[in-house]
Amino acid sequence: MDMANDPKTPPAISGIKPAGASPAKSSYVSSAGTAPQPMVSTPLRPSRERELGTAPAPLRNLYFTLAASRPMLKKELEMAEMAQTPATFINFCFTRAVPLALVLEILLIAVLSTQKMDTLPFAILAIIGVPVFFFLTFEYFLMQPRVIIKRRARKIDQELVFAGRHLLISMRSGVMLFDAMLGITRDYGEVSKEFNKIVEKVTLGVPMAIAMHDVAEHSPSSYYRRVILQMANSLVSGSDVADSLESVLDQVSQEQIIQLKAYGQKLNPLVMFYMIFGVIMPSLGVAFLIILLSFVGTGLSAYGVGIMMAIFGLVSITQFLFLSVVENSRPSFDL
Repeated sequence: MDMANDPKTPPAISGIKPAGASPAKSSYVSSAGTAPQPMVSTPLRPSRERELGTAPAPLRNLYFTLAASRPMLKKELEMAEMAQTPATFINFCFTRAVPLALVLEILLIAVLSTQKMDTLPFAILAIIGVPVFFFLTFEYFLMQPRVIIKRRARKIDQELVFAGRHLLISMRSGVMLFDAMLGITRDYGEVSKEFNKIVEKVTLGVPMAIAMHDVAEHSPSSYYRRVILQMANSLVSGSDVADSLESVLDQVSQEQIIQLKAYGQKLNPLVMFYMIFGVIMPSLGVAFLIILLSFVGTGLSAYGVGIMMAIFGLVSITQFLFLSVVENSRPSFDL
């Protein structure tokens, strides 16, 4: 009997397989006949192997241990705008410190070999020099973020008052806060970079107050943090941002004026010490030394050149130290 012509047989319904029919291949099976692999999310934090590259496993653990022992290193790298993780920066310092320590150790051995020393003291000094030189060079490279932070802070303080007054004038003229910040994202050096960070965060959808707090937290300048946090608090509380900005700029200007006056008072003793140890004593010392060598005769005349070179070296070091102290103690801002 023909089932298709039997009126009692129900018609075939689309999408329903009759009993006994072979199952069709799933539409999710690829043309190669293999099921697709499950979706695996990419980790946001790189693994230790990927972060430290080809460093051996024991050194990787050492780098991460040293990075964990310095909890402020991550924030220092962010404030210095160094695109490195703490572990990779430790790796950088380690790989730079080892060859420099070896060079210093070779120089130490060369100097000790010129002296008439016994074998035991020579070996002790040579062995002690290895960890000492490595520790000193390693700490030297670790100070790099702090040096960059201080340099950035000085550059920010130098232009902060001028950029703040530009921002204040724009807001007093009726310009919106975001547009006023957008106008000072250039021509003010490091300050423009800091305000540009706020503009970028706000453009990406971050609220203005939160963006200002985030940027101020990672800024190396205490003056800039004070200005931005004061503006953010005024923005949250609903008070006039321009009045708060004007008030904090006046405070910053007064503090900078006080620092300039303190620097002027500090120069007087510095100049006095420079005149004594950098001008008077070397000139008189060389004159007395020449007279002394002329009276003594050949007893000390053989060492006259060496003594003169030593005095020249001391005078050069004194000049360098004086200029370094004067340059570092000078405020970086101009009012």
